[in-house]
Amino acid sequence: MNNFKLKIGALLASGAMLVAVSCSEEFLEVPPVGQLAEAQLSSLAGLDASLIAAYSQVNGRGNRLGSPSNWVWGSIRGGEANKGTDPGDFTTINPIQRFENDAAGGEMGSKYNVAYEGIARANNVLRLLTKAGSTVTNADKDRLSAQARFLRAHFYFELARDYDKTPYVDETVDYGSGLEKVKNDKPLWPFIIADLEFAISKLPATQPQVGRVNVWAARTYLAKVYMYTKDFTKAKALFDDVIANGVTSNGLKYNLVPYYDDMFRGRNDNHQESVWAYQSAANTGSVANANPEFDLNFPYNTGPAGPGNCCGFFQPSFTFVNAFRTKDGLPLLDKTYNTGANQVKNDMGVASGAAFTPDAGELDPRLDHTVGRRGIPYLDWMDHPGQAWIRNQPNAGPYSPKKYIYAKSESGTFQDNSSWTPGYTGINFMIIRFADVLLLAAEAEIEVGSLEKAREYVNRVRTRAINSFLKRSNGSNAANYVINTYNAAWTSKDAARLAVRHERLLELGMEGHRFYDLQRWGTAQAELDFYFAYDGVLLASALGGAKYSDKFKWVPIPQDQIDLVGKDILAQNPGF
Repeated sequence: MNNFKLKIGALLASGAMLVAVSCSEEFLEVPPVGQLAEAQLSSLAGLDASLIAAYSQVNGRGNRLGSPSNWVWGSIRGGEANKGTDPGDFTTINPIQRFENDAAGGEMGSKYNVAYEGIARANNVLRLLTKAGSTVTNADKDRLSAQARFLRAHFYFELARDYDKTPYVDETVDYGSGLEKVKNDKPLWPFIIADLEFAISKLPATQPQVGRVNVWAARTYLAKVYMYTKDFTKAKALFDDVIANGVTSNGLKYNLVPYYDDMFRGRNDNHQESVWAYQSAANTGSVANANPEFDLNFPYNTGPAGPGNCCGFFQPSFTFVNAFRTKDGLPLLDKTYNTGANQVKNDMGVASGAAFTPDAGELDPRLDHTVGRRGIPYLDWMDHPGQAWIRNQPNAGPYSPKKYIYAKSESGTFQDNSSWTPGYTGINFMIIRFADVLLLAAEAEIEVGSLEKAREYVNRVRTRAINSFLKRSNGSNAANYVINTYNAAWTSKDAARLAVRHERLLELGMEGHRFYDLQRWGTAQAELDFYFAYDGVLLASALGGAKYSDKFKWVPIPQDQIDLVGKDILAQNPGF
């Protein structure tokens, strides 16, 4: 947002100079090269190009902590993953994972800046629509404004989850009067809801281009917002409609992809489980069109793409891996998975050349679609060799990330070779997928509907996992996968909540949801205490002595923004 304000300031200064000389020196008013005049942008083509610019901001445009993947803000803060790599690399993440960051920290403005740039682009579309040319029809205006307001709602949703209250700015605000005078004294949720309700009223059921949002994406997003505001009855009604009738942008009926890993392969982009995804592309001449936040999050050294691959970040935690332990096919909801024989065997401290036999106990198969671990096939590359692919085990543990990693068969197609690292991929990132919808709907059913309907939704997700055993090249199971559905009726709300919440961890792990789930459930303190008590001992150099407190429920408002406008305008979050 700071850069955004500086640009506005420069434009205002330039405008003042033009006014000062316009009476006598009009011949000096030469149109700037490489910029479009407002008249050009008010055409249908110009308006659509402006909207595409707002869509393009969704992936963060190269800001590794600014995208909706939320690999740091959602997964690392949620205890699913450690920063990984070496303690001296990307050091500004170290205090975030330890919950020791302050308002002046180097990454506190990452999401803030990306979101406000996106909001500015969405507002620009809406402002230009008020000056649309005569060939722009009312139907065009509805279609464009609905998408712009959906995107604006998305960016404010990201801000609300991280910072709580931030300045609300829409297209009616005159930036020339001073954006810095907008206070952060109002909840963002009513504005987000209003934008999504408008989008629902104007968006079509399907779109002619994949990637553009449709009415089902808007209904789903609004239902998700209601889960944060605890309007469970409203959320349930929307989820009921989406689950029964929803279709993707290209007209596919929403459903679960039959085999778990197929969701994360580029050849299947925009499949029936993808409710809304940002569209990634490789080898376009700009890695910003790929997944620019994931370039660091690959096995290190001799991993995929050979020596020099970067950089060993985003390593799954011990507690997260242990959570996939099953007994008679069901998870250990009593949280005994960090104790005794329930702990998943790992190769911590075991050299790649030394003998190692992987864990032989019962496991949920989604573990090996989510986590790279020693002796288990790593996509189609090879069996994970352990230490040879880990940059610093004592700092980050023995595991590697696996979701949104490109397969060997995707090299050069859904993977970009045009930059310093081969870690840029053209695999779409799903901001909302159908399994997320089913599990959120299960939560809503528990609160205001039917426990048995919640069980049905959870079992639907688990049945897909049952059909997703990872196989070795000889056709055998890669590990001892034992997973079943919940066959006994659910009669206790508390027990049902535990089951659904654990299912979200297993199904959506490493996808940026975890901390936000803990935040809205009010369980962050207990869950992160549990995580630090275990991983903090095993990874003492990175996590020893770390602890969570409710102060860190919100990211602090970036100190440079407060310094810019004054603390009487921009209030800091409590405790910072």
